[in-house]
Amino acid sequence: MDRRIVVLGAGESGTGAAVLAKKQGFDVFVSDFGKIKDVYKEILYNYEIDWEEGKHTERHILNAQEVIKSPGISEKSDIVIAVRKKGIHVISEIEFAGRYTQAKKICITGSNGKTTTTTLIHHMLRKAGLNAGLAGNVGKSFAMQVATENYEYYVIELSSFQLDGMYEFKADIAILLNITSDHLDRYDYNLQNYIDSKLRISRNLSEDDFFVYCSDDEITIRELERIVTKAKQLGFTIKENKQQGAYIEGDSMKIEVDDDVFEMSLAELALKGKHNTYNSMAAGIAGSVLKIRKPIIRESLMDFAGVEHRLERFIKVHGIEFINDSKATNVNSTWYALESMATPVIWIAGGTDKGNDYSELTDLVKQKVKALVCLGVDNSKLHKAFDGIIPEIADADSMKDAVQAAYKLGKTGDVVLLSPCCASFDLFENYEDRGRQFKKYVREL
Repeated sequence: MDRRIVVLGAGESGTGAAVLAKKQGFDVFVSDFGKIKDVYKEILYNYEIDWEEGKHTERHILNAQEVIKSPGISEKSDIVIAVRKKGIHVISEIEFAGRYTQAKKICITGSNGKTTTTTLIHHMLRKAGLNAGLAGNVGKSFAMQVATENYEYYVIELSSFQLDGMYEFKADIAILLNITSDHLDRYDYNLQNYIDSKLRISRNLSEDDFFVYCSDDEITIRELERIVTKAKQLGFTIKENKQQGAYIEGDSMKIEVDDDVFEMSLAELALKGKHNTYNSMAAGIAGSVLKIRKPIIRESLMDFAGVEHRLERFIKVHGIEFINDSKATNVNSTWYALESMATPVIWIAGGTDKGNDYSELTDLVKQKVKALVCLGVDNSKLHKAFDGIIPEIADADSMKDAVQAAYKLGKTGDVVLLSPCCASFDLFENYEDRGRQFKKYVREL
């Protein structure tokens, strides 16, 4: 009985957690309220793990010693409420997997830039010849890798939902990129609740560890005093402000860790735009902390190809450039995308609203956007925010219609930017599905 673990949700995270639990000798049961994909069913069969789909059977769940909850499942779901009421400990897959690896963990969170920074650091570690896995919110499940691989380093992208279920887990290098309002629908529309989640990345840090943060981020700086961390703190700023961490001097980025200085011209960075300078700085600090050779850090920051669905410059059709930024699921991400545009924009936006405040975009939209295509089941909030501000606004209820409408509104020299500001679940499986459909219908123009 006391070796029973129940996993709620059988996606990438849950299936990986179940396999690790089974390999560690637990009695494991997996329960998914939706339909389990065939690829995950096959894994569960292969490891002889019991599962159910389309329901949560309480008598099979409420006898668990511990429950591993997938990040997508809300605290307000009936089964989680029942589990909590019974006093059963609920943890995340990350918390569970962390118990079974001695590898060094570089963990990245933030409202924006997580995936880019995580994959950039992983790219750097691999280039340096280090045996490194990519995990968390990107790549394969952390638990599955701990169960089946033997990595010495993990670069882990952590969402606030994953951080919520972490207690004893500890990063060796914890990176907090920024905090802006996001996912407020999951945090009772209270920004402080979301902030508190993000700050969990600094839990359990010791004096041998590193806390890397953006010293230009107002919320982070305000909250820093509340964070009790023994770790060495390293900030990064795009101001000319000499400090331990990273800063700008003239046209160069400088990284200073323990009196060792790395310098690189901003023009050489593969990733363009202000937000990407922050991402490159965070990655460069991680490389310096890990004592990666300077030529390798430089090369990595110069040849990194970026992430699919994140400001992905796709193709030009009759002189109109199409950019896939489907990963922009909040206002701040879209702010960065618009800020980096240099030509008139036809903007495709919309989806499942997460409590967005579009007024933050008004000034940029006035400067940059000539037309808006609203893509969603309910576009009323976008209309309310931008009617009368953007000269032309069209509505679409499929990606095919949205791409065609945007193309008709554009002319040579314009950019069509898919940067939705919203989650994708009203019309698409996820942001990847949305981005792939965008590219498919652009190709068909």
